[in-house]
Amino acid sequence: MPADFIWNVRVYYEDTDAGGIVYYANYLKFFERARTEWLRALQVNQHDLLAEHDTLFVVKSVSADYHAPAKLDDELKLTVSIEKIGRASIVFHQEAWRGETLLNTARVKVGCVDSALRPRAVPAIVADKMRHTTKTD
Repeated sequence: MPADFIWNVRVYYEDTDAGGIVYYANYLKFFERARTEWLRALQVNQHDLLAEHDTLFVVKSVSADYHAPAKLDDELKLTVSIEKIGRASIVFHQEAWRGETLLNTARVKVGCVDSALRPRAVPAIVADKMRHTTKTD
């Protein structure tokens, strides 16, 4: 699956466990950062989204598969692709790579809510930016 966005991250000591490999939950942090950087690349500021549209994105569900370990000092390539943009949700496919080795894949469903955490539609201006940068909808 071609990526809509790629972001690189280095593995630091704080990312590893006692065995010297990336602690499994840290892939979720890496993927969160990649989605945040993707929004920045789209010129979607999350502070402005809240202030102007009373809109937040929250993770609803995650499924992840671990294929190979990352280790201290590895440079990882994180990908972000949209599987589906719904009325009030977005489903992402994300991958973590070290060179040509696939380390992790995840499917992340993000909900769009207001500040009271009630579902709301993805603002049209944001959905349009997402659709214009994705290869599939």
